[in-house]
Amino acid sequence: NFPRLVLNLLFSCLSLPSSTNYRQVLYFRIFWSGNTDPWPPRPHSVYTPSTSLSQTFTNLTHLLYWPLTPGDGGDLLASTSPKTSTYHLRHPAQATYALGSYLEVVLVARDQRGRPKTHGGDLFQARLLGPGLKAGVPGDVQDLENGTYLLSFPLLWAGRAQVQVRLIHSSEAVGVLRRIWREHWATVDFIGYFRGPKGDEENVSCNVTPLLTREEDSFCYYKDEDSGELWFCAQPPTLACSMLVGHSAGHYWNVTTSHEEALLAWNLTDKLLPQGIVLSPARPCYPAIPAPKPSGFYHQDVWHSLACSNRHFPTADSILGCLAGHIIHMMGDSTLRQWWEYLRDTVPSLKPVDLHALYQVGPLMAVETSRGIVLHWRAHSWPLRSLRTPVASLHSVARELAGLAGGPHTVVVLGLGAHFTTFPPSVFARRLAGIRAAVMALLNREPSTLVVIKLANTGYKSVYGSDWFTLQVNRLLRAAFAGLHVAFVDAWEMTSSLALPDNIHPNQLIVRNEVDLLLSFICPT
Repeated sequence: NFPRLVLNLLFSCLSLPSSTNYRQVLYFRIFWSGNTDPWPPRPHSVYTPSTSLSQTFTNLTHLLYWPLTPGDGGDLLASTSPKTSTYHLRHPAQATYALGSYLEVVLVARDQRGRPKTHGGDLFQARLLGPGLKAGVPGDVQDLENGTYLLSFPLLWAGRAQVQVRLIHSSEAVGVLRRIWREHWATVDFIGYFRGPKGDEENVSCNVTPLLTREEDSFCYYKDEDSGELWFCAQPPTLACSMLVGHSAGHYWNVTTSHEEALLAWNLTDKLLPQGIVLSPARPCYPAIPAPKPSGFYHQDVWHSLACSNRHFPTADSILGCLAGHIIHMMGDSTLRQWWEYLRDTVPSLKPVDLHALYQVGPLMAVETSRGIVLHWRAHSWPLRSLRTPVASLHSVARELAGLAGGPHTVVVLGLGAHFTTFPPSVFARRLAGIRAAVMALLNREPSTLVVIKLANTGYKSVYGSDWFTLQVNRLLRAAFAGLHVAFVDAWEMTSSLALPDNIHPNQLIVRNEVDLLLSFICPT
């Protein structure tokens, strides 16, 4: 029986500590049917809501399906092993292969005793490399759910090619990650800083639901009027809810058993299994262009899109020529801030402006006055793992988008995902619902605005942030903006196609190629 993903909507009348009497509070919980583990205590009263998410976000079963993992009974040797798992060509080897055809490989997952697995659910990552050409392309991994996987690679360059497969997480480790979402709701908390009129301070726990603040019956809540999103803090001992002045990351929670920690340990995680005339599309890069799979490949350390003829901007002058007359608004996490930093460091005449803000959160700005270039970056709002930050600096993406007039000189770049891997997908779905509505409104009032979505990249390998979590986040990102006139930069594939160490903050070679693809959408010809 396949698992079904169910979205529960819980609404509660909550007595607030402020002057307001009652408000509606919306909770989202996602769980897999058949689960017998209890949830945290529910709010006391339930009634019918007046607000609902679109069908796109309430029906997540198709998007987030992942095969269930049978229990291993605490036997670590029953988990999938990168040392004993093997792969071979699906068909007899040929002397030559035609450019544009596909190479198919069968992977057999085995446990640490060398026995073939009988179920799927492992997270494998595959790529085809051309070491002498500095070429690489990601492979498609199809889980046949019987312990075998079909890998498919497009043949895009002439010369020697090598299949490389990594086990990111065993199916048993994925089961641990799934349990964390199901039972704990979060793996981190946050700190809210309250200051009274005489300078006295009180610090309390904050989070995405009051159930995670340790104070279910007495808490403060804050509503974003643009998106409708809520943020909760425990009620300070003596100060009022309105006295919240600061926000920061709190603590990572211990949510795993010793057996689960062994399944997620370094020796079983992200391990390599033992063992070209470039066909370039002719059409320029533009929003809403169909996305092939894979979306591109590296050759000589340069990314070549299979969706469009992406351009390359090797000099400061070429970048300036493209950005001239544009205002770029970047909103998201630190992996998107890397784009701002790359442009600042690569173009000497692009001068940073000191806005006296916390660098980690922003806002950051750089300008090139002679060519009319303004480059902005700021972090998205909570949940944000950050140093202590003024609450006033935490702007919601939906609100920022509502304040943009748009037009042919406006470029909006959104990079979301990394800070949402510590929560179940319903939290991210709610964020995306508000942002999608804001993007639609922006494009309706000014269709010539360019909106670019940066998908989340690889790099996380722990229970607090895993590539498995990120993969689900990217599925939701694509679904959220499907059908809109927006462009995508597939950072997931661009960070998983070269023989480079995985890092949540990829090195400059990858960042340069990501920015080049962004510039290709700004300046397609």
